[in-house]
Amino acid sequence: MASLHNNKQRSLQHGLTSRQVSMISIAGIIGAGLFIGSSNAIATAGPAILISYAMTGLLVLLVMRMLGEMAIANPNSGSFSTYASEAIGPWAGFTIGWLYWWFWVLIIPVEAIAGADILHAYFPGVPSWLFAFLIMLVLSGSNLVSVKNFGAFEYWFALIKVVAIIAFIAVCSLAVFGFWPLAEVSGISRLWASGGFMPNGFGTVLGGVLITIFSFFGAEIVTIAADETANPKDKIRRATNLVVYRIAIFYLASIFLVVSLVAWNDPGLKAVGSFQRVLEVLNVPGAKLLVDLVVLVAVTSCMNSGLYTASRMLYSLGARGQALSMTKRISGAGVPTVAVLLSTLAGFVG
Repeated sequence: MASLHNNKQRSLQHGLTSRQVSMISIAGIIGAGLFIGSSNAIATAGPAILISYAMTGLLVLLVMRMLGEMAIANPNSGSFSTYASEAIGPWAGFTIGWLYWWFWVLIIPVEAIAGADILHAYFPGVPSWLFAFLIMLVLSGSNLVSVKNFGAFEYWFALIKVVAIIAFIAVCSLAVFGFWPLAEVSGISRLWASGGFMPNGFGTVLGGVLITIFSFFGAEIVTIAADETANPKDKIRRATNLVVYRIAIFYLASIFLVVSLVAWNDPGLKAVGSFQRVLEVLNVPGAKLLVDLVVLVAVTSCMNSGLYTASRMLYSLGARGQALSMTKRISGAGVPTVAVLLSTLAGFVG
């Protein structure tokens, strides 16, 4: 009876630091979609994809401002699912919560397989399924121990992605201004050289929004993490306010440089991805290895975030009586262990 009473008193712990929350908000925006998926977006709309990214960025900014206000007023691991339940009705919170959980548990195996394929290419003696299994096992184990582990993993994953993009922007900027010694291209003439800035019409710009929006998935994770953050009001406010600068720097600046240095209809864009193709055009040594490493970090980060987010949403559903009662059980370390295990199991099935 005493152990049951103690379990009821347990709650999620404030294990995330200020710098980890800031990095989680960055990591949520920078995904593999930026490094690889942007090539499909560029092929759709041409250089005018910049307008698509700007429109999507504005939409995400508005959503994050509104969601940030709600997270500050009511920090909750269920985030928008809880707010929908309170404002519209339990059916809305139930539907949104379960759809969101399902989305992330499908992402977990997809990212694990993508990471495993990269590793298998360099270590062909080890089967891909084993790499995928090991990646999931390590991240599941770290998530089960404490939220601090998730924060630590995500901090370093995000830092690597940020450094990679800043380095990419620096190299490409040198090339645009003609100071990169290994490149034969410079300037921004490719923005209008192959059929103009909007070669496929404005309709494809709107179509580009549908492609680019998926790259921004994960920005909302910081509001889910609010419940496990000490003094969430200040940290969430700061992280939300900085979203606009991160979108401008990481997305608009990098994509602007991509379409400036490589023709939008270059077949190499779709073949190897936008970032790798630019580095190849600039004759950067080891371009494939560099991009593969960053993409491996990006997919691992996405999977780590997915496991965390799915488990917290499932825990929130359980706490509201919209999932099995056991999903709201919390360990002595403040981790919803059953929710983590069930989310991991769903990922393994996937």
